[in-house]
Amino acid sequence: MGVTLTRSLQWTASGHGTRTLEATPLNDGILEEIILFVDTFLYEHPREAKFVFVEPLGWKTSLEPSAFGAGYVISEKTVTSEEVDKNGEPLLVLSGPHIRIRSFGQLSRLLHIAKDTKLRETRACLEANRDPVVKILGLDYNTTKGEDFSALSILGERSNDNDSEPERPMTVARLLRQLDVHLLNHALRHVSSEMPLNPSAIKNDIELLKHHAGKGEQAVLESIEYTSDYEFSNGCRAPPWRQIYGEICYVLVRPHGAEALCITCSTQGVFLNGGKTDDEREINYERKGKIYKDLVTLLREKSPTFAENMATQENKHNEEQQKQKSPPDEVPNKEAAAARAAPAKSALEKNQINFSRGTARRLQPSLNWRKPPDSKEHRSSVKDTLEEKHGAKLERPRASLSTGKAHRKSTDKIEEIISESSSESEEDEEPPDHRQEANADLPSEYWQIQKLVKYLKGGNQTATVIALCSMRDFNLAQETCQLAIRDVGGLEVLINLLDTDEVKCKIGSLKILKEISHNPQIRRNIVDLGGLPIMVNILDSSNKNLKCLAAETIANVAKFRRARQAVRKHGGITKLVALLDCGQISLEPPQPSLYETRDVEVARCGAQALWSCSKSYSNKEAIRKAGGIPLLARLMKTSHEDMLIPVVGTLQECASEENYRAAIRAERIIENLVKNLNSENEQLQEHCAMAIYQCAEDEETRDLVRLHGGLKPLASLLTKTDNKMRLAAVTGAIWKCSISKENVTKFREYKAIETLVGLLTDQPEEVLVNVVGALGECCQEYENRILVRKCGGIQPLVNLLVGINQALLVNVTKAVGACAVEPESMMIIDRLDGVRLLWSLLKNPHPDVKASAAWALCPCIENAKDAGEMVRSFVGGLELVVNLLKSDNKEVLASVCAAITNIAKDQENLAVITDHGVVPLLSKLANTNNDKLRRHLAEAISRCCMWGRNRVAFGEHKAVAPLVRYLKSEDTNVHRATAQALYQLSEDADNCITMHENGAVKLLLDMVGSPDQDLQEAAAGCISNIRRLALATEKARYI
Repeated sequence: MGVTLTRSLQWTASGHGTRTLEATPLNDGILEEIILFVDTFLYEHPREAKFVFVEPLGWKTSLEPSAFGAGYVISEKTVTSEEVDKNGEPLLVLSGPHIRIRSFGQLSRLLHIAKDTKLRETRACLEANRDPVVKILGLDYNTTKGEDFSALSILGERSNDNDSEPERPMTVARLLRQLDVHLLNHALRHVSSEMPLNPSAIKNDIELLKHHAGKGEQAVLESIEYTSDYEFSNGCRAPPWRQIYGEICYVLVRPHGAEALCITCSTQGVFLNGGKTDDEREINYERKGKIYKDLVTLLREKSPTFAENMATQENKHNEEQQKQKSPPDEVPNKEAAAARAAPAKSALEKNQINFSRGTARRLQPSLNWRKPPDSKEHRSSVKDTLEEKHGAKLERPRASLSTGKAHRKSTDKIEEIISESSSESEEDEEPPDHRQEANADLPSEYWQIQKLVKYLKGGNQTATVIALCSMRDFNLAQETCQLAIRDVGGLEVLINLLDTDEVKCKIGSLKILKEISHNPQIRRNIVDLGGLPIMVNILDSSNKNLKCLAAETIANVAKFRRARQAVRKHGGITKLVALLDCGQISLEPPQPSLYETRDVEVARCGAQALWSCSKSYSNKEAIRKAGGIPLLARLMKTSHEDMLIPVVGTLQECASEENYRAAIRAERIIENLVKNLNSENEQLQEHCAMAIYQCAEDEETRDLVRLHGGLKPLASLLTKTDNKMRLAAVTGAIWKCSISKENVTKFREYKAIETLVGLLTDQPEEVLVNVVGALGECCQEYENRILVRKCGGIQPLVNLLVGINQALLVNVTKAVGACAVEPESMMIIDRLDGVRLLWSLLKNPHPDVKASAAWALCPCIENAKDAGEMVRSFVGGLELVVNLLKSDNKEVLASVCAAITNIAKDQENLAVITDHGVVPLLSKLANTNNDKLRRHLAEAISRCCMWGRNRVAFGEHKAVAPLVRYLKSEDTNVHRATAQALYQLSEDADNCITMHENGAVKLLLDMVGSPDQDLQEAAAGCISNIRRLALATEKARYI
C-alpha cells in the first residue's frame, strides 16, 4: 500500500498548505478498493484484526460520539473502545474531531459506523497518514520500502518479544503487500483503459457540440465557445504557463435552462474551473469539482436538458440503425467481373469497419449524432468518413481527358463536419450508396449511356458536343440512367468539362448535371469530385445561360450540410446574391428565347440556389451581410410566381432569426406576403403562410398582418384541407397571429374558431400542434371558451392528452387549462377524466410538458366542484407534486408552486403535502431572483402557513429573510404575494424579529399607500403584528 500511495495516488501540488488527494476517478477507485479491504478485514482475518499498530492512525473525523454504540464507552465529547491492548490502553479514542485507531478490527468497525461517509473518512485518514504502513508495522519495514522479503524476518524477530503470536505481524505484512500489488494492478488497468485526451480529440468534441448547439428545442446546448481565439502550434489554447499542468483549452458552455459553465479541458480529463473573474479578462483556473473523462459526460451530469436531448439523438440513431437492412445475398452464379470485384469490395468494407472501431473509442459520446458508415457505401463515403474523423487528406487518381485542360481542384484542407448551426428540416446525411450489380438485368439505356461516356473521354470537341446532346435524349430523371453515368466515371468527365473554355461543352455538361443531381448519391459524388467550386466560379460568367444552369445545379446539390458549407467557403453566397440584382422588374412572366435568358430568369435561379443554401445559420448570415434582404424585397413585388416561390422560400428559412425579422418589417415585405396569400398557386400560399408563421413571433409583425388584411385569407384557407403541408403552414400562421387579442377578435368574426375545432380530429400531428396552439391562445377570452365548448371542442382536446408528441402536449395542456376557467367546461373535463390525464403528464420527462401540465391544473383545481376530494383521489398525486419542487427548471418550479397554492386551499391536502416535506423544499427555493418564481413561491408559502406549525418551520428553514428581499422587486404582483406571505409568517414572534432585522418595516410602510387594496391590507397586517410584538416586549420589560 505504501508503493501505491507514493506512485499511483494523485496528490495536489505542494504549496503552503497540506497536500490533499485530488478528486479523480483513479483516486476514487483506489479508495474504494482500500475500503473493501478494511471493511471485510474483521471477518476474513479475525486473528490479524487484533494486531496492535506500532503507532496509532490519527485524523480529523466528521463522526459524532452519538454515532457509536455497543462496544464503546461514550461520553459527551469523547469515545473510547472497550477493546484494549495488553497495557489496558483503548484501541480507539475519539476526542472532539480527532480520532486515533490502533487495529484493523477497530478500523473495520469504524467504516461500518461511518456508512455513507466511508469514502470521506478513508480520504481523511490517508491524507493525515501519508505512510500508514510505517505506523502499522514500524520503521524496520520502511527501511526495505516493501521490496525485500527480509522485512518479514525482521518483523518476525522483533515480534518475538512483543506479541503472543509471533506470526501475526508477518501475516499482516503479507496481507498489506498483497493489497499493495492489487492496488497497483487496479491503477494500471485504470490508466490503460483511460486514453489521455489530446488537443485534436477535444477540438473534435467541441466542434461536434457546436454543430448541435442552438436555440431550438432539439439543440443539446444553447452555445459553446472557446474563451480564447488564439491557438498555439501544438493545438492548445491555454497559456503556456498553464500548459505545463496539462491544460489544453477553456470553454464557456451555456446549457438550456441552466447557468453558464466555464470548463477546463486537460490531458487528464475535463472539469469545472472557477469561471471568469469580475473583470472578465482572467480565468480562475482552480478546479471546482471532480474530473470527468470528456465534455459529454460532464454536461450529462450538469444539465438535465442536455442529457434528455442527447438521449433523443441516441434514440434516433438507434432507430436509423434498425431501419438499415443488409442487402440480400447475391446470386451464386456470379460473373467473372463480379467475382473479381468482390475481394476488393470486401477489403474496403473490412478496412472501413476496422477504422471506425479504432476511432470510435475517443469520440464515442458524440458519434451517436452522426450516421455510422454503411458497409455497402461508395468509396466517396469512405473518404468522407476518413477525412472528417481521421483528419487525413485523401486523394484519388483521376483520368486524363483530351477534351481540354481537365483537372480536379483539390480542397485546401479537409472540410470540418461542424462549422454552423443548422435549421434544416431535411435529413443531412445522404442515404447509403447503391451500385448496380454486374449480373442485374439492366435496360439497354444503361449500356448506351456508358458508350457515350467513352466518347466524352476520348473524342474531340465536336464529338464531345454530339455525345452531350445524345446523352440528353435519354430520360435522365430515371435512376438507371443517372447511375450509368456515374458508374463508368462520367461524373468526373462532366465536372472537368466545366473547367474548359468551350461554352457549348459547359452548357451541355451543366444541363446533364442539373438533371442527375436530383439523385442524393450523385449530389454527394459531385461534392467529392470538387464540382461546387467550379460551378461557383461559373456564376461570374458573362453568359446568362451558364449562370442560370450553374445556379440551378447548385440549388440541387446544396441539399446537405457539407455542400452548403462548400458553397459558402468558395464565395458562392455573395455571387448568388449578386444574381438577384436583375434591374427593372417586369410585371409579365418572362419569355426566354433559345439563345438568351433574361435577367429575371437569372434572378430566379439565384433565388432557387439561395433557398437551398439558407437552411444553415452561417449561410443566412452570409446572405444578410451580402445585402440579400433588399434584393429579395424588391423581387417580392414581381408577379412571376415561379420567381416568387424561391424568394418566399428563402425568406421563410431566414425569418427564424430575429435580425432577419426586423429587416423584413423594415423592407415592408409583410404586405407582399399577405398579398400573395390570395394567389392561386398552392405552393406559393404555403410558403407565404410559413413565412408569416416565422415572422409573427414579433408583436409588430402580427399587427402588420392584421392591418394589411392578412387574417381573412388565412381564415378562408382553413377550409381547404386537401393539401396538408399548406394547412400546417396556415394553421401555424393563425396560431402565432392569435397571440395578439385584436387578431383573435378578427378570427372570431371570420368564423375561424369553429373551423379550428373541426380540425381537431383526423389531421396529422404537424397540423394538430398548430391548431391546438391557436385554440389555446383564442381560449384566453371568455367568448371563445364558450364557443369552443358549444362546438364540441372539449372532448377532442382531452383525447389529445394521451399523445406523446411533446410540442402537441405543451399546446393541448395550455388549451385545456384555458377552457377549465369556465365552470361548465370544467365539468366536461372532469367527466372525461381530463384532470387525471393532466396529472399524469407531471411524470413526463420533458420539462416544458411538466410546466404546462402544472399550469393547466391550477384552473382545474380552482373551478372543480369538489376539488379537495378530487385531488386526494389521485394515488401518489400529492407526493408527485411535492417532489417536482426538486426540479432545476424555473418554469417547472413556478408552475408547481402555483399548483400547490391551489392544492393547499383544502386543509386535508395541506396536511398531506406538509407530511411530504413541502416546507423545507419551498424554503430551499427562496433565494431566487426570478420574479415569476418569486410570486408563486410567496403565494404557496402564504397558503402553507395555515397548517400546524408551518409558520415556525419556514422560519427555522431560513425562508423569511429572502422573502423580505422580494419587496425590492419592481413587480407589483411579487409585492402583493410577498406581503401576504409575510403577514402569515408574522404570526410567529421569531419571524417578526427576522423581518425587523432585515428591514421589512420600512419597505412595508411604503406599500401601505399602494393603490392595490390586497397589498395594502397585507402590508398593514404584517406591520401590525411586528408592532404588537414590540409592544409586548416593551411591556414585559417594565413588569
